[in-house]
Amino acid sequence: MKKAGPARRKTTSPAYDVCIIGGAGHVGLPLGVSFALAGMRTVLFDINKKSLALINKGKFPFKEKGGDVALRRALKSKLLSTTATSAAVIAKSKVVVLIIGTPVDEFHNPQFGALDKIIEKYLPYFRDGQVLMLRSTVFPGTSERLQKFFTKHKLAVGVSFCPERIVEGKALEELAVMPQIISAFDKGTLAQMRELFSRVSKGGVVTATPLEAELSKLFSNAWRYIKFAVANQFYTMATSQGVDYARLYKTMTDRYDRNRDLPRPGFAAGPCLFKDTMQLSAYSQNQFFLGHAAMLVNEGLPQFVLEHIKHKLCSNNLHEMTIGILGMAFKAESDDKRDSLSYKLRKLAKLEAKEVYMHDYYIKDDSFTTLDALLRKSDIIIVAAPHARYADIPKEKLKGKIIVDMWNHVPHTKQAAEL
Repeated sequence: MKKAGPARRKTTSPAYDVCIIGGAGHVGLPLGVSFALAGMRTVLFDINKKSLALINKGKFPFKEKGGDVALRRALKSKLLSTTATSAAVIAKSKVVVLIIGTPVDEFHNPQFGALDKIIEKYLPYFRDGQVLMLRSTVFPGTSERLQKFFTKHKLAVGVSFCPERIVEGKALEELAVMPQIISAFDKGTLAQMRELFSRVSKGGVVTATPLEAELSKLFSNAWRYIKFAVANQFYTMATSQGVDYARLYKTMTDRYDRNRDLPRPGFAAGPCLFKDTMQLSAYSQNQFFLGHAAMLVNEGLPQFVLEHIKHKLCSNNLHEMTIGILGMAFKAESDDKRDSLSYKLRKLAKLEAKEVYMHDYYIKDDSFTTLDALLRKSDIIIVAAPHARYADIPKEKLKGKIIVDMWNHVPHTKQAAEL
């Protein structure tokens, strides 16, 4: 028997200006708060009831600069609401924002199943005259494929791809000032997107075709990933030859503008850069050689660090020593551990070292230890995510330790290594 749903294609006056599917996450929640504060009736639709409970209490489920204050303002305005069960809010909304991207599998190939399942599941709730806006990174051509899907089902739903380009943790801040890329297959949908984002961003909009918009996001992330790989390759080359790369980096960049865009070395990870680079590789029939090379360098850095410690810094006695890893998030000042290379480092270290200790200020994990305990028990300390407070570790607590600090973040690294 066919599952019952609301009657389709019937046009009604929308109760909401915007419905965000996946609205409790890192992309959807800041966007929803921004829309509500701009005067738009916004509903967050998400199956994560725990996160929605926190949101309804005025608390972000993750680290976001100014997030709690802005969220409480949005809730107080009565323009922001949440639901975890009622998909009917989709039918009651003018614009539906979908925060589901295209992941890659263990073979680095794009997976389309999750997005397709969501669209098929909620198809009965879409109405003529609505707009479906894709916000997360998708495989090139996905927008066009979805537009044809609605046409096939005789639904006049405009599809738009408007990629998010914010720094995680500063979404509210950047949404207010950064130009927004908008795209659509018809002028009416494009006009709606222009009006929508002009209300939340002073940076204006940049128009593109859907394919251009899709590629702009992938190219931008791949470019950053390749830049990090260059820095990490330089680091491994110099370190292998006994050269202090921190000194070399200063020599290369000091008052020399041509090198000022060279990043510092360090773990390049997180939920976007690697994934999007691999999507581009698949899109180019695996001819994206720079992308593959960047992946090998960046993903190989934990192994290099451990091999360098094992053979150069502790005379092959690593099995008798303990390692402490500072920072398990994928980047500094973040509570996001998704695809963090710190966990890859931990896995490798546990195969070689006597014991491995972990600490992070922002991630709660029963397997982690306190900072004092880690510093006391560890023979080797690796700065994996350079949280600001690690720079305040007293010199005496590093005395006699082997310090591996790719970021040149701990101020006493050189002195500690000489003791």
